[in-house]
Order: sequence, then C-alpha cells, then structure tokens
Amino acid sequence: MSDLTELFWSASVEEIKQGYMEDQTNEQYVCLICGERFTKGVIYPDNGVLYEAHKYTQVHIEQAHSSVFEYLLDLNKKFTGLTDLQKTLLQFFYEGRSDNDIVKEMGGGSTSTIRNHRFTLREKEKQAKVFLAIMELLDSRPHKKQKFIPIPKTATVVDERFNITEEENSDLIRRYFPEGPDGHLTEFPKKEKRKVAILRHIIQRFETNKQYTEKEVNEILKTVHTEEYVTLRRYLIEYGFMDRKDDGSAYWLTV
Repeated sequence: MSDLTELFWSASVEEIKQGYMEDQTNEQYVCLICGERFTKGVIYPDNGVLYEAHKYTQVHIEQAHSSVFEYLLDLNKKFTGLTDLQKTLLQFFYEGRSDNDIVKEMGGGSTSTIRNHRFTLREKEKQAKVFLAIMELLDSRPHKKQKFIPIPKTATVVDERFNITEEENSDLIRRYFPEGPDGHLTEFPKKEKRKVAILRHIIQRFETNKQYTEKEVNEILKTVHTEEYVTLRRYLIEYGFMDRKDDGSAYWLTV
C-alpha cells in the first residue's frame, strides 16, 4: 500500500488546501483524502465529459469529498488545535453567515462575542504563519534531522505513543520480525510505542481503498501471528489505522 498519511504530512500547505499533490516519480496526481491516483496522459470520462488527469483529480475531489475545508475541519483536535466551538464558528464563517445569523443559529450569545471569536481566530492564523516560518528555517539548517513516523490522520488520541523516530521504528521491526519484514511477528509488545510501530508495519499487508470482510482481515492478520490476530484487529481500529462498519460487515484502512 502507499502510505497516504506520509504523503499528507509531506504535502505543502497549498497542496493540502487543494486536496491533492503531484507524484512526479509515478507521473500521477494523488488525492490526499482517500489516496486515489490519476495517471498523466490518461483520459477519464465522467457523465459524457472527457477529462485529462489533472482536471479529473479536481472533479474527483469535488464529487467524492465535496469540500476539502470540511474534511480538514473534521480532523482530530490534535491536528487542528481547534475546539468544537471554534470548528462550528469556522463552518459558519465558511458559509458566509453574518454575525447576527450565527447568534440566531446558536440560540444565544451576542454579535460582539462572535466578533471576538473572529479576532481570536485571525490571531491564531498569524501565530501559525510565524510558527511555520520558524520550522522551515529550522529544517533548512545543515544538521541531521530526526524524522518521526507519520501519525494516522484518524487517530483518536495523539500522544507520546506516536513519538517514534524512523530509526527507532526500523529497529523495532527488525526485533519483532526476525524472519524479515514480511515474516511472522514473534510477540505483540505491551509497551504502547512499540504497539504503534508494529501496527503501522502490519497495515502494509492491506490495500488502500478496499473493503475487507472480517474473515479476510483475520486471514491476513494470521500471516502476522496465528494466535494474536483478534488482538491485532482490535488495536488496528483502536489506534486509528483501520475502521469498520458498526455491524462488523466491512473493514478498511484509514491511512
């Protein structure tokens, strides 16, 4: 599978805003929301209209995901830094609602309070710009950078469990998969950080944009560990690497 999460976090702000990025190596455009790819030179038909790959990527995002804004706004608070109230207000601002309309919609408050929220969010925007500039200057320094493994965008809790460098991750895979990365897992670790590394490695045995039955998931996980496959399935969902329907009839990757 392609690591959509890694692509998402390596994308520029402009690419995240548009919802896709260009994969120059494979000559494709990649949707940063679902991972679907569109190859340059291929013509894509849709409702009687023919589109080249770049334009059809935009059409796909509009049809399949409606709004990049709403997708980003719905990300975990750890990624946006926004409270539920701020998210609600930003949705209203995006829709072009007036302060009076927002007060009525929320059933209370005052227009001055809404204006204060607008001001606070603008200040947050300024802080974000300065922070981005600081981090870009930091990354430009000629010293060895410690790269951390990507965090799933759908992770429900983002904490020190995901504080794993790529070097640490490689060491853990070698330790727990002594037969090689495609071999069997010796044991499922108890320490949280190690669980994340193992789970992130395991999902490479699944395909993106594909739904699996519970039986199919179990069969794949049995190639990892013949006894702990139920535990692995549970943790894949708990840690945000996989999701499922409420009745358990379908499973899919979320990264």
